[in-house]
Amino acid sequence: MDGNTFYFEWEVSLMEWIQSWLGTVGIAVASAFTMLGEDLVCVAVIGFLYWCWDKSLGKHVGINLLYAVTLCGMIKNIALRRRPYFDNEGIKCLKAVDSSADIYNISAQGYSFPSIHATKAVTLYTGIGVYTKNKVWMILGIVLPLLVGISRFALGVHYPTDVIAGWLIGALIIFLIPFLKEKIKNRRVFYALLILTTVPGWFFCRSTDFFTGFGFLLGFIIATEFEERFVRFETTRNVLRWILRLALGIGLYFVVNTLLKLPFGKDFLDSGTTLAFAVRSIRYCVITFIIIGVYPMVFRIGDRIFKKKS
Repeated sequence: MDGNTFYFEWEVSLMEWIQSWLGTVGIAVASAFTMLGEDLVCVAVIGFLYWCWDKSLGKHVGINLLYAVTLCGMIKNIALRRRPYFDNEGIKCLKAVDSSADIYNISAQGYSFPSIHATKAVTLYTGIGVYTKNKVWMILGIVLPLLVGISRFALGVHYPTDVIAGWLIGALIIFLIPFLKEKIKNRRVFYALLILTTVPGWFFCRSTDFFTGFGFLLGFIIATEFEERFVRFETTRNVLRWILRLALGIGLYFVVNTLLKLPFGKDFLDSGTTLAFAVRSIRYCVITFIIIGVYPMVFRIGDRIFKKKS
């Protein structure tokens, strides 16, 4: 195990006290709240916004979230803070980041500071509220990130200061990105700036979270540009179409992800080498391009079928 150890005593005391009261039900509740910041849930929410509800909102929230995730991955590899359970016997890891890997494998589990879950919760849920100015979403944009953040240190995978930093980074991003987009009128220049500011991570990052985020970000940018030029699908208010679009999209995500892993052995994918990290980024870039850029072409066929029936 490598990395740096630093924390306040009150953080350890708070986490130990919370875990002493959690119990089986508390762990289940905290795990449910933490799921709101997991990749699959974020993909589902962005997918619903983009494919079904409001394409512009989906693009706006998606680019904020993915840039924030990639940026956090870079910060993690600068701070190199070890997870709380590495150095405190009284803190238990109740839900590993990567359940398929050893909990002390830093490459797989990632570093602790800041909490990407907390950042994702703010850029996603608070971001929707800020963009729409909807009162319900404004309330959810406060409550949901709080629940996600608290769940992270309750489950022993982050210090409270990791979560606070994640919240602050998310808040910064949801205001900074729209500001930059307003100032930089050329969309391609704006996207190039986002990519260029994250490229340095390739030279020092050694955990999977950065490379996953970079692949998602690059794929999302390419896909939305492709969609706007060649696809131009329309969102809908038909509930049945929502269900079909979302179900097929999530299913496609799993299928493509599985197929792209097939040429590589698990040992290679988990090896932590530069080539393995590159394959990871390319895989997520391709997945995102397919489900965001190419998959919406199917909507035209569905729209024609629904029009004929009506």
